[in-house]
Amino acid sequence: MSFHVAFSPIYVHAVPEGHRFPMLKYDLLQQQLVLEGLVESADFVHASPIQLKYLKDVHSEAYLNKLISLNCTPKEQRVSGFEHNSELIQRELVIMEATRLCAKLALETNGVALNIAGGTHHAYADRGEGFCLLNDQAIAANWLLKEQLTERILIIDLDVHQGNGTAAIFQNNPSVFTFSFHGASNYPLKKELSDLDVALPDGTNDQAYLSLLELHLSKVIAVFKPTFLFYQSGVDVLATDKLGKLGLSIEGTKQRDRIVFEFAKSLNIPIVCSMGGGYSKEIRYIVEAHMNTFRLAHFYFS
Repeated sequence: MSFHVAFSPIYVHAVPEGHRFPMLKYDLLQQQLVLEGLVESADFVHASPIQLKYLKDVHSEAYLNKLISLNCTPKEQRVSGFEHNSELIQRELVIMEATRLCAKLALETNGVALNIAGGTHHAYADRGEGFCLLNDQAIAANWLLKEQLTERILIIDLDVHQGNGTAAIFQNNPSVFTFSFHGASNYPLKKELSDLDVALPDGTNDQAYLSLLELHLSKVIAVFKPTFLFYQSGVDVLATDKLGKLGLSIEGTKQRDRIVFEFAKSLNIPIVCSMGGGYSKEIRYIVEAHMNTFRLAHFYFS
């Protein structure tokens, strides 16, 4: 078993000014991982832009051509959440490759690999939405299946927002089970159909959340019998989150991660984590909650 971390440079200056604050967490996470001795600076896996052939297996060629040539319409850019520029697209291509490399590392070592970014679960095959231009977990999952490196993939999406793009991409693929555990009244307004959706009421607290998660996740794993896991570990489930509407504490979010990692470790299943969302007013809450994911992954798999 082993523990790997992929760092994808985020190019904060490529992001519209109003969205730069949440992006600061990526650099802070890298610094904190080194400070705590979980990773040496030289041990980070640094990704290059992903090869287009991996994108074309998930995203439509028409959409990719428009995205990469910066020809998405103003309306398409507004829906994606970003005003597009070359640095922003470069950022996205690097994040996609980081998650694919994580999948490769986790599989080769039968351990865990974490991308200090990613979780772009709102991206559809033919469009971007919700600050997601391309879908990193879908691309990595499809690569694993196409190369016949694994048989059954479970995507555990515990971001507060439903993984609508991921659900749509894999709607007719029996080799991928999409499990979305999200806020009922939150974005997106129109939900897609995951293999299992658990929609939680506003204010759901630690006890209710953790009990439901363990119940549903144990059933899914028992029936589907996954051979590989992807984990969308967004911390926008925190009660302090500006966009989340749920009521979890930092300790509750930590126990959420523990449930996922204990399943993976006990069943000897490789797992890849993408960070997903986090929008608390104070960045220290975001970083601490994300760091707990890394700390637990290191504890279980090192």
